[in-house]
Parts: sequence; C-alpha cells; structure tokens
Amino acid sequence: MEIVKAGPAQLVEVAEITRTTIAAVYPHFYPRGVVEFFLNWHKDEKILADIRAGEVFLLLDGGRAVGTVTLHEEKLTRLYVLPNCQGKGYGRALLDYGEEAVGRAQGKIVVEASLPAKGLYLRRGYRETGFFTEEAYGDVLCWDVMEKRWTPEDESAGGGAGCKGVNY
Repeated sequence: MEIVKAGPAQLVEVAEITRTTIAAVYPHFYPRGVVEFFLNWHKDEKILADIRAGEVFLLLDGGRAVGTVTLHEEKLTRLYVLPNCQGKGYGRALLDYGEEAVGRAQGKIVVEASLPAKGLYLRRGYRETGFFTEEAYGDVLCWDVMEKRWTPEDESAGGGAGCKGVNY
C-alpha cells in the first residue's frame, strides 16, 4: 500500500473511486434524490480544483488506485474506497493518514459524516458537533458534523498507529 498526492492526471481515478462508491453504497442508506445530490456534488470540476490545491490523495495497492481522501484545512473529506476493495484496511489507512496530517497541522479533525460512515467515526472517537438537513432533488439529506481533537499522544495511540507498512 502507498498513499500519494493526486495530480491532474489522476482526476479520472479519483472521480471513478468517488462516484462508483457513492452509486454502490449510498442507495442502501439514502433515497434517490440524495444519491443524485452526492453524485452531482462530486463533479470533475470540484475534484480537479481540490487536486490543483494539493488536497487530494490516492491509496495505491500494487499500482492500482483503490481509495481516495481529500484534506482541506481542518476537514477530512471525500474518503472513499472502491466497493470491491472494502474490508481490507484501505479505509483505515486513509483515515489514519488523514487524521495524522490534519490533526498535526490543525489540532483537530472535522468531518461531515454520511450515514454509512457515522458509526466508523464514532468508534474512532469523534463526537457530534452539529446536525444538518438540506433538500436534495425532492428528498431530504441529513448529516452530522463531527470533530475529534488531536494530541501528540494520538500518534502512538490511534491516528497513525494503524498505518505501519504504509508508505506515505
């Protein structure tokens, strides 16, 4: 496994991982309008802007891109792993990487948790700081904003600890 900064040439890979995961996973949690909202939210232009800002990372396994995460100031966003690659530790590696990078720089990590990911964030020590709703193509999107404080001890007891063997 290797986590690398994505460049403009990797736009197609980041977009494919993001939209393939949304299309496969989100219909089990959200109505159709909300799934459409997420698919449209992650348009190529938005992803490319984040790539050009140096905020997008890819997780490669054997040279194949299987996951992605975007790190923006104190926020960890767009964390997706291809559906057929889930359950192999890729998401944990991306989350460890993101938490360490963002936490070390900002002192805390903020996520806007989708329903499929909320339980994971709770298990990782995040706490809810806000709840929001928004109309999405005739349906209602609900999500939580969650936060986790970062301390130097986190490097040896959580964020980053599960990354051994991953080359950053």
